[in-house]
Amino acid sequence: MTPPPFLRAPAFPQHRAQITAAADAPTPLPADALDQLRHARVGGEFWSEAAPWSALECSGHLTAAGTDERVAIAAVLDLPVTVLTPGPYGKPGDDLHALRARLTSLLASARYIDPFTGADSSFTATIALLGQWRREIEANRTIAVASGMAWWKRDEIRRFLWVPERDVRFVRKAARALAVARKANGALAVWPSRVSPALLAAAHAQETGIVRVEDGFVRSVGLGSNLVPPASVVVDTRGIHFDPATPSDLEHILATTAFTTALTDRAQALRQMIVIAGISKYAAQTAAPLPPRDPKRKRVLVPAQVEDDMSVLAGGGGLTSNLELLRRVRALEPDAEIWFRPHPDVDAGHRKGAVPDTEALRYADAVMRGGGMAPLLDVVDAVHVLTSLTGFEALMRGAEVTCHGTPFYAGWGLTRDLGAVPERRRRCLSLDELVAGVLILYPRYLDPVTGLPCPPEVLVARIAASQATNRLGWVAPLRRWQGRLMTRLRAFAR
Repeated sequence: MTPPPFLRAPAFPQHRAQITAAADAPTPLPADALDQLRHARVGGEFWSEAAPWSALECSGHLTAAGTDERVAIAAVLDLPVTVLTPGPYGKPGDDLHALRARLTSLLASARYIDPFTGADSSFTATIALLGQWRREIEANRTIAVASGMAWWKRDEIRRFLWVPERDVRFVRKAARALAVARKANGALAVWPSRVSPALLAAAHAQETGIVRVEDGFVRSVGLGSNLVPPASVVVDTRGIHFDPATPSDLEHILATTAFTTALTDRAQALRQMIVIAGISKYAAQTAAPLPPRDPKRKRVLVPAQVEDDMSVLAGGGGLTSNLELLRRVRALEPDAEIWFRPHPDVDAGHRKGAVPDTEALRYADAVMRGGGMAPLLDVVDAVHVLTSLTGFEALMRGAEVTCHGTPFYAGWGLTRDLGAVPERRRRCLSLDELVAGVLILYPRYLDPVTGLPCPPEVLVARIAASQATNRLGWVAPLRRWQGRLMTRLRAFAR
């Protein structure tokens, strides 16, 4: 039987990911190839709960056959090895130098493949992807059970929280979920809007960790309120990014990461990719007709929000009214041309926060409906937000941003902050350091074609190429009908 390649993908249930094949000619490797392996801790069954990397680091000496992958891993880790019988990873008498040379030769005999496209890839890109998969799988091992996840997003949540030895278990009742987590001595994954103070208190009392799972920032090809499953989420072990009252994993990333040039260059390229493709949270959308520009007036966009959204309640500093936000913007920008953008979930009739056009036009020059958010951001000078993600999207496009509340991107030296900013956020970041933390290091992504966990560039490329589709497309017409009905019922009630 042919042994498996030293570098291979975990056995994801949704798709068999091929990352290597036999090469017709030796593949040039970077000089630090084995150092990349050591840093990423990938090779062999690195995804296994009994992964050999940690076990070898705890041992003083390895004695094994040359067919044992642990020989190669020990050589990468510079651990002493005695090889008993010959095999692809070593033969009796090999010292560490010889073992490392054998592994380098094996790695050079492979062709590296992008599992998302099937095209040729590089050794470095392959190691980076395997490292991402390892980190996500290891983080998922702490999660014993999930609760509060809507039925229509569970297939995606299973993929985001997957570990090889088990499928994530969903439990509807919070009390039962806590009992399962306690018995398994693991954490409970929850959707933040489904978390009650009583649940948090009970989890604290029994010393059960809470892991919050929430939509990512490049989310999908449609609205969550239309039951479009997310292609991106965040998995936060400290808190959640939209609540400034407590630390979050995102805040920790932004405050402590030593951003390398390679990482900020990658963030810059990703940012440019998103801007050029016209992508915002709900994918790429067309532009609606725009009013003629008055060159003498500053053009300001005010995006409305769902007034009972958790980010508004947590980060709005007591301000929840879209109309009041608009009034404040007019007071600060008396000579500006102000555009008011209703929230799509509210306009669809699903959520709270509607402002009649007659009321909005007391302070705004135009109410902008139709088309996507990105085309609007391309033509405005400034954006005023409460906590809306639109402010971050505006920063990526070079617009001036004023925050009336405390969104996750406030307090890092890039915005005008009118809301209270936590003392924890006193570090000044460049735009691409912010983008690196927010779009690369914090969220998780799924490739909409293969279903595999992927880097953000893959999802953005799929959206730009119209390859991202909605698995539950049949639900959208029903939700639109429901939204129109609810809008009429609210109008009748008034």
